[in-house]
Amino acid sequence: MSDPSHSHDEEHHEGPIKTPKQLIVTVLLSFVVPVIAIVLLAVYVTTDKKPAAGSDFLTPESIARRIAPIGAVTVKDVANPASWKTGEQVVAAQCAACHSAGLAGAPKTGDAAAWAPRIAQGYDVLLTSALKGKNAMGAQGGGDYSDIEIGRAVVYLANQSGASFPEPAAPTADAVPAPATEPVAAAPAPAPVEMKSAEPEPVVVAAAAVPAAAATNAPPALFAQNCSACHGAGIAGAPKVGDKAAWAPRLAQGIDGLTASAIKGKNAMPPRGGSQGSDADIKAVVTYMVNAVK
Repeated sequence: MSDPSHSHDEEHHEGPIKTPKQLIVTVLLSFVVPVIAIVLLAVYVTTDKKPAAGSDFLTPESIARRIAPIGAVTVKDVANPASWKTGEQVVAAQCAACHSAGLAGAPKTGDAAAWAPRIAQGYDVLLTSALKGKNAMGAQGGGDYSDIEIGRAVVYLANQSGASFPEPAAPTADAVPAPATEPVAAAPAPAPVEMKSAEPEPVVVAAAAVPAAAATNAPPALFAQNCSACHGAGIAGAPKVGDKAAWAPRLAQGIDGLTASAIKGKNAMPPRGGSQGSDADIKAVVTYMVNAVK
């Protein structure tokens, strides 16, 4: 005997494709959809606008940095206060390499306990130390700024760490003497002087002295600004310039390997030594320090 319920289930068991038209559409879609997906993926992978993976080596900005000159000339209008840097700008460009991490004995920005005894000395003492240099810190932190700009940086650092120093005021225009506008009487003509012929005295011209650094391994400007604080004294784990024993295990990496470490940062050294130098600038500094131990 057959089971009536079983026969009933078999009669209603049908697939989703019921007509030849549906079968044709299904077959076409099974081919067309994957082909479209593959084409779109190929276009995405081969497009020229997509940057190289993990690198910006060929971007216009990267090329401009590589061909830019190592040295630069900055013209400042010292009579125009608007051209002066703020304290925050000076700190970011010159002081953050040590003060942001508390390296080389520098009090860390925001560390009230480390700054308290220094703030107690007063603004004038802190400014003098910043201008003349102290311990591992060079004069002006190795930078080239006006006294007002250094004063602003001192106030910014101290106020971030518990002080309340007022920012040094810029000199007013009244302090600069105005040019004379009244006509000045012409000086009387000098009386005629009898001219006598005489043998001219020989003039001795001294030969211009050639700086020793120009004929040897001269340090790049970036070294004095950002690297000398640690590498000049061999502190914070930095190998001292000229110390062959400290540099010996590092020389095996070669110039390119040492440059890569300097760009990325290593141990206590921040990336690029805390500077904004280009790859070429960093390589020039590394080359200088390597040549100093050869």
